[in-house]
Amino acid sequence: MNAQLPIAPAASAGAVTMTLLPAAARFNLRIDPGHLAAASGTFGLALPAVIGEGAQDGIRRALCLGPDEWVLTASEAKRDAIEGAFTALYADLPHSLVEISDREIAVRLEGPDVLTLISVGCPVDVEGFAVGSGARTIFDGVQVVLFRDGPEHFTLEVWRSFAPHVLDLLETARRELAAGL
Repeated sequence: MNAQLPIAPAASAGAVTMTLLPAAARFNLRIDPGHLAAASGTFGLALPAVIGEGAQDGIRRALCLGPDEWVLTASEAKRDAIEGAFTALYADLPHSLVEISDREIAVRLEGPDVLTLISVGCPVDVEGFAVGSGARTIFDGVQVVLFRDGPEHFTLEVWRSFAPHVLDLLETARRELAAGL
């Protein structure tokens, strides 16, 4: 992992564990929602049609961020195949697929105090997120994408350049929670 990040690959204190996730293929897709079925077939996963809804099959994940915007995640080994499939689709259905893999890192946050931890820097009511849903939001003024994987399990994606700031704040808050402060 990046030596500049303020947490170990997996760190636990008290009731929250933070784990840096391995590199993945990430894409930002912009396409007319009328072509969602074609985009779903191209990606290999039914893309959700409602903002905030997500879909997942193993490591392959799609989150609807806007009326015509999705963030797509897959294993790094699938990056070229996904790019190739969307390139082939472009002739019939113009769209924008931007590969953002190196721009972001992901961290898993899990444990009984995860909602309290996230609320330290996030103004969104994450307790109201259904499992499998998510949103683009801010954390201490930094844009992040949050995905709720389970009742006490979230994935937070943040731009690599902002990761030290966000992860340092999360680590500090996590330690304070563990100490009962």
